[in-house]
Amino acid sequence: MKNVDDLIASAAELADRGLSKGEIADELNVSRETASWLVDRSGAAAKPKPTEKPEGPDDIHVDWNAIGSGGKRLTYIGRALADLLTETHEDADVTIGIEKAGVPLATSVSRELETSLGAYAPAKHQWEEGDIEDLGGGFSRNFAPVEGRKCFIVDDTVTSGTTLRETIESIRAEGGEPLACVVIVDKQGVEEIDGVPVHSLINVVRVGEQ
Repeated sequence: MKNVDDLIASAAELADRGLSKGEIADELNVSRETASWLVDRSGAAAKPKPTEKPEGPDDIHVDWNAIGSGGKRLTYIGRALADLLTETHEDADVTIGIEKAGVPLATSVSRELETSLGAYAPAKHQWEEGDIEDLGGGFSRNFAPVEGRKCFIVDDTVTSGTTLRETIESIRAEGGEPLACVVIVDKQGVEEIDGVPVHSLINVVRVGEQ
């Protein structure tokens, strides 16, 4: 996806497939507000002219399809994420992948660090409109439990930090201990959330008017 029109078309296609706006945000690596705007824009009667720049939320789209579409490349990125964690933290018992994109990354990290593998489905996957705090996420029973275990958290991007914070809180609520988070891209320059360090391979820095 190279421009906003491509994102709008993709959002429309995902909405037609029945995905919630929260799931669309996850698929396109944008905030929930941006996903909502893209879906609403896709239903506009008049398509914007090619020369027009549609005004929308201040966000950055991250397309890492070149990584995700190749198993070998995904493994290499997982090794790099694992290396970030081993440089600064004690050993974990479980590597938690945040669904959907974080799970294949966490699988590679887990293999590299020789930990168990867990999966967390965030509340945003149920989000359509309104307050996300009214919804809840959960750990998959098909993967390793977190109770009494030290955990690493893996995701693809940080947009606002909401999903990482939710995962951290859920691990603690289950009796686990979150040691650190690691992502490919950090859009906000988040260094820690609720006392848990956040590491990224790429940190996006905005230059210009704020």
